This record gives sequence, C-alpha cells and structure tokens, in this order.
Amino acid sequence: MPFEIDHVIPESLGGLTVRENLCLSCSSCNDRKNCRTAAIDPTTGQLTPLFHPRRQTWSQHFQWRDDGLRIEGLTPVGRATVLALQLNNTVLVTARRSWVRVGWHPPKEEQVRKKRPR
Repeated sequence: MPFEIDHVIPESLGGLTVRENLCLSCSSCNDRKNCRTAAIDPTTGQLTPLFHPRRQTWSQHFQWRDDGLRIEGLTPVGRATVLALQLNNTVLVTARRSWVRVGWHPPKEEQVRKKRPR
C-alpha cells in the first residue's frame, strides 16, 4: 500500500506545510481523514480529537489485538481514530495477516519509537 504525505492539521483548517505538521499515511486512511481533526468516540458519544502522530504516543492510545490483526483504541482519541479511519477494515486486516505470516508485523514498541519522526 503506497504512503502519501498527510497534513495532521489540514491546510484547509490553517495547517502549515512544515515538518511538525506532516506525517506519512496510507491513501485510504488519508482519504477517510480528509479535512477532519476530530471524530466521535463510539463509547462516550463525544467529539474527540483524532490521534496526532507528532505529539502523541501510539501505545498510549492503541494496542494490537488478535495477534496483530486488529487495532483496539484504548482512549477516546484511540477509539475515535480507529472508527473514523476504519483501521480494521477488511483490506487492512487481510494485509496484516500476510505481514504477520512473514514476521513483519506487529512492530515492536522499540521499532515504533525509532521510526517516530521528531
């Protein structure tokens, strides 16, 4: 799945094209996010900010379930992001199943920290 550059805060909402506001995203997640910065947490029903990969730590908001096939949101931010970006859709789960089989997935926490942009 090819990645593209995403504005965490969309340009349409005043986000700048600077390193601190850019991240890599698969095209389907980027399309689903569109110009949103928040979504509804399915547990509380409250509008909640989406995960900010430059300011937040993945493991505080998400965990891998089903041996790395599915992402579970642990916080309102995590749950809203999983639902809004459809992070457990059939295509992604199928891809993860293949990655698990060959040992590429799920990433270890230290790998996530090393790859995290500063």
